[in-house]
Amino acid sequence: MGYQEKYNQWLSFEGLDESMKANLKEMDEKEKEDAFYTNLEFGTAGMRGILGAGTNRLNIYTIRKANVGFAKYVLTLPNGKERGVAIGYDNRHMSYRFAIESAKVLATYGIKSYLFESLRPTPELSFAVRHLGCAGGIMITASHNPKEYNGYKVYDDTGCQLIPEWADQVVDYVNQVEDELNVEVCSDEEAYPYITYIGEEVDEAYYKEVMAIEINPGMDKKDFKIVFSPQHGTSNIPVRTCLERLGYDLIPVLAQCAPDPDFTNTKSPNPEVEASYELAIKKAKEVDADVVVICDPDGDRLGVVAKHEGEYVLMSGNQSAAVYLEYILSQLKEKGTLPKNAVMYNTIVTSDLGELVARSYGVDVEKTLTGFKFIGDKIRKYEKTGEKQFVFGYEESYGCVIKDFVRDKDAIQAVLTAAEAGNYYKKQGKDLVDVLNALYAKHGTFKETQIALSKAGVEGAQQIKDIMAGLRANAPVEIAGYKVVSVEDYETSIKTADGQETIIDLPKSNVLKYYLEDGSWIAARPSGTEPKCKFYFSIKGNNQQDALDKTNVFHKAMMEMIGETEY
Repeated sequence: MGYQEKYNQWLSFEGLDESMKANLKEMDEKEKEDAFYTNLEFGTAGMRGILGAGTNRLNIYTIRKANVGFAKYVLTLPNGKERGVAIGYDNRHMSYRFAIESAKVLATYGIKSYLFESLRPTPELSFAVRHLGCAGGIMITASHNPKEYNGYKVYDDTGCQLIPEWADQVVDYVNQVEDELNVEVCSDEEAYPYITYIGEEVDEAYYKEVMAIEINPGMDKKDFKIVFSPQHGTSNIPVRTCLERLGYDLIPVLAQCAPDPDFTNTKSPNPEVEASYELAIKKAKEVDADVVVICDPDGDRLGVVAKHEGEYVLMSGNQSAAVYLEYILSQLKEKGTLPKNAVMYNTIVTSDLGELVARSYGVDVEKTLTGFKFIGDKIRKYEKTGEKQFVFGYEESYGCVIKDFVRDKDAIQAVLTAAEAGNYYKKQGKDLVDVLNALYAKHGTFKETQIALSKAGVEGAQQIKDIMAGLRANAPVEIAGYKVVSVEDYETSIKTADGQETIIDLPKSNVLKYYLEDGSWIAARPSGTEPKCKFYFSIKGNNQQDALDKTNVFHKAMMEMIGETEY
């Protein structure tokens, strides 16, 4: 069925939501094609898309279809009906409605649900799954995406997002739904007996675990100021509750505390975007804060700005995680509590600096594909075998987890770690940037950056395919004058170095990674949640200026290689 036929099917559907019917009538030909040329698919973090009418949009019909697939999957699990599913949602447009629709579809299949009474952060949903002994979880969120988006993430019984092996089963069930417009859904009255509302009891259990991650709980906190912004999202109450109970001087950016689906008072809800820190840094200057922390809307990512030599310096996700690692591992070692079989997890597009820090303390490092579910899955496996003990997990995009009572990124934990580390080092006459610079002096200077090429619509999807196919067909032997010493192709699972091929022992993924003779590397992959092709750069230099200069050269070289003049 072509996009025009699908469009007409939706437009003529008698029971169609009136707002969606109006949306359909306003579409031009290009918008029709983009809304119906394909179906929303599960990516690295579930299903995410623009709100609106269409099979390639997020709406009550595509949400219902997705939930049919998840419901059928839950029914295959031991006591799935009785154990039920925990459901959380963030501040975005339609989040509450999508959560209710999810619960009603589950109820149609006789499955219990535990629905949060109001918005909560993603990590608390992950926690709730295990705390309540559920068979799985659902989180309605588009994470750090713009206001036009929303999303749907599904979790296993450990609070980890479904790994491909299980997500594929859900997708198979979803694909069996031929007509999303006619999914059977029980009434509110029929669903009510299957829904239990949850709130304060789960909150308090989660807060207790978060506050317990302090390594030096007796430290004086009076002379350390933290400015905090939840970016209109879900982390406002959890962060302020936990840090204020622990005695921190936390100063909120009040203009960004109210839950707001339009993100009215921020230029971007994404901590990866420098403009998102504008109001928080302004407040920090007013109160002379030591550290600025901002969370993304669903509270799983944390951005950090540290005061250094009178200036407020934005730290990347790689940089802040390396500093957290240094603090955590040094303190555990000093106290004699660092496990002998400790392991840290990060991803194949994460900086080498964190790995060097971990290994300097005798901590093993294992890499995963992009997507925090792979880190959560590692934790689950070693939890069963006891072979290794988890001490930290992170990815470059401002996401980390410190203690594994959560199996997803947890910005609430990260805020507390940033606060504790900042306070600790201040008492030694240092700040977080000083610690980072010391790590560079010890392990080498790295500059990590990312270029995300937006390629929306049908044409954009094809352009992304063409970029990746072109790189495979014409593999570079040098980039910007530096020899490519090895190539990792995660789609073919082959690493090539010195003419020799070895197998990569990870699930297949559309990622290419080039290692250069100077110790730098560059990776390319299509985003799993947005219409973008991403390029990751980890550039090693003799010093910070050298690393910056080389980064600019590598950016230009890679973009010229794929024929992009603007980026």
